[in-house]
Amino acid sequence: MLMSHSRQAKLHYLANGFRVLVPGDHVVCAVSGAPVALDNLKYWSVARQEAYASAEEATAAERRA
Repeated sequence: MLMSHSRQAKLHYLANGFRVLVPGDHVVCAVSGAPVALDNLKYWSVARQEAYASAEEATAAERRA
């Protein structure tokens, strides 16, 4: 669980990883709005520059595109 002093990171998503633009410990899922710790971030869209909390949310984002 994220602590109250946590900070949202800003990332540039790449095909095989991401580059940190603004340091932080989490990003926000573009579908659910849930925080995703950077250590647990596995799903994102390079084209849309969005992060997703799970494979299901990544699939939902593809369907709405």
